[in-house]
Amino acid sequence: MKLTRVLAATLLAPFVLAQTPADPDWDALGAQWWAHVQYLASDELQGRLPGTPGFELATQYVVKQFTAIGLKPAGNDGYLQQFNLSSTKLDTENSLAELKSADKTTPLKLGTEITLNSHVTLTGSSAEIEDAPLVFIGYGLRLPTRHMDDYAGLDLHGKVVVFYNSAPARLQGPQRAYARVAAQRWKYLSAAGAIGMIAITPPRTVAPLPPPTPAADAPAAPRAPRTPGAGAPPSRPSMAIADPSLDTLAGLRLNATVPVAQGDVLLAASGHTMAELKPLVDAGKPLPDFPLNQTIHAVTAVTQNPPVPTHNVVGLLEGSDSKLKHEYIVITAHLDHLGVGRPVKGDAIYNGAMDNASGVASVIEVAKILSSGPRPKRSILFIALTGEEMGELGSAYFAAKPTVKKSDIVADLNMDMYLPLFPLRYLEVQGLAESTLGNDARAVAQLNDIEVQFDKQPEENRFIRSDQVNFVAQGIPALAFKFGWTPDSPEMKTFNDWVKTRYHQPSDDLDQPVDKAAAAQFDAFLAQLAARVANTKDRPAWYPESSFAHQ
Repeated sequence: MKLTRVLAATLLAPFVLAQTPADPDWDALGAQWWAHVQYLASDELQGRLPGTPGFELATQYVVKQFTAIGLKPAGNDGYLQQFNLSSTKLDTENSLAELKSADKTTPLKLGTEITLNSHVTLTGSSAEIEDAPLVFIGYGLRLPTRHMDDYAGLDLHGKVVVFYNSAPARLQGPQRAYARVAAQRWKYLSAAGAIGMIAITPPRTVAPLPPPTPAADAPAAPRAPRTPGAGAPPSRPSMAIADPSLDTLAGLRLNATVPVAQGDVLLAASGHTMAELKPLVDAGKPLPDFPLNQTIHAVTAVTQNPPVPTHNVVGLLEGSDSKLKHEYIVITAHLDHLGVGRPVKGDAIYNGAMDNASGVASVIEVAKILSSGPRPKRSILFIALTGEEMGELGSAYFAAKPTVKKSDIVADLNMDMYLPLFPLRYLEVQGLAESTLGNDARAVAQLNDIEVQFDKQPEENRFIRSDQVNFVAQGIPALAFKFGWTPDSPEMKTFNDWVKTRYHQPSDDLDQPVDKAAAAQFDAFLAQLAARVANTKDRPAWYPESSFAHQ
C-alpha cells in the first residue's frame, strides 16, 4: 500500500498498539517492510558478502529504493561512497610464536595455544617481535573518567602486554564494552610505548562466524603448515580499510589472543596461575600486574590479497529549516552479511534475513515515512553500510570521512538485528543512559506504550559489535535497538533460542517466524524518534557523567 501524506502524518503522530479502525494498517505496512527483506535475504543474493555479485545486487536495490523515495544522492559517486578494503591472510607456514625464559624455549601452537591476527599491517609485509619482555597488566584498561588505570607507573616501552579480556564489576553499561575495543586499548598502550598485545580471552557464548566465500580473485587457502606453525588451521582473510590514515592499530607489531585454558603457558615463569586469578575475575575485582619473566619471539607472516572495492549507500533527506538543515541525523543499518560458507544441514547460504536485511528494510521504510510527510528541520542521512561483519568497516570509514561536514552530524540511530520476533511491548535501547538521545527515546516510547530497557546482556558486548560504535568514537551520540523482553517470559526464550540457533547461521533466512506488524510499528517509532531529534532546537549531547563525553 502506497504511503500517502495523511498516512505519513498519522505514523509521525503517536501510534497506539491497540488497533482501531482509524489506526494505520500495520499488517499492510509490515508486508511492505517484509518485501525488502525477501529480496535482500533471497538465495539470489548469496549472503551479500562485499566484493561479490550478491552484494552489488543488494546495493542496486537500495539505490533504486532511495531514488524512488526521492532521497538526494549523498555519496562521493552518486549514492555510493566508494572505498577499498585491504585483505590480508595469515601465512601459517612462515608464522611462529615462542616463549623464552631463562632455561627453556616453549613453542606455541598456532590456532590452539595462540592465535595471531594478520591485521598488523595494511601492506602485506610481515611483522616480527624478537625476544620482547612480557608483562601482565590486569584487564589492560585505562579509563581516566573512571579513575581506572591498569598500567599506571609501569614501564611498557618495548614490551608486549598481556591482559585478561574482561572488565571489573564496577565498569558497567556500554562503557564496559567500548573500553575493550582493540583500537581503544591500543591508543593508550601505544602511547605508553608497548609494541604488542596478547589478550587472554574467555570463551564466547555466541555462535562463531563461518568462513565466508572469498571473492573470485582471492588466493587459494594455504597449504598444510610446517613447523613452527605445525597444527595451525587455515586462516580466513583479515579485512581492514585500505586507507592508512584510518588504521587504528598503526604501530602494533603483535596482535594475538590466547584462550583462558592456555593462559598458564604465559604465566608459567611468573609465580602466578590462572587459578589464582579466576576468583578475582569471577568476582569482578581488580587484577594485579606483574612481570611474566619470559620474552616472546613472534613472526606474523601475512600475504596480501587484491584490494576489495566496496561502498556505503547514502541518501539525503534535506531539512526544512534554513539553519538546521546543515546539521544531520544519520540512520544506519549494515547491508552486508557472511556470503556462502560452511554448509549446515545442506544449506551453505548465510542469507542474513534478521542480520541485517531487516535493518536495511527499516532504513528504507523510515525514509519513505519521513519523505512523505512534513520535512524535519534538520537533514537526515539514510545509510546502508558495508563491511559490518568484517569489523564495522563501512561505518568506520563514513564516521571518519563522512560525505558531509563531520562536526555537523548530531546523532546516529542504528539498526542491526533488532529482532522483531514478537509483539513490540519492550524495546532495549543501547546507549540509553549516555546522552540526551535516551530521553528522546523514552518520550517517544511512552507515547506509544512501549517500555524501554537497558541492555540486559552486557556480557555479549553488543554496543561495540555494531556500527554505532564508530560514531561514538567520533564523539557523536548514538543509540541502537533490540526488541525487549522480561525475564523468564516466552519472548526471552524466543530471543535466546534465535541467538543460539540462527545467529550467523544459514537458518537466518526467510523461513522463520517474524512479527511483520511489529516491525512496521518499530519503523513508525523510529521515524517519530528521528523527527523529534531533527526538530529539537538543541543538538543531542552526552551526559556529563558519560565516559563518552570526555574522549
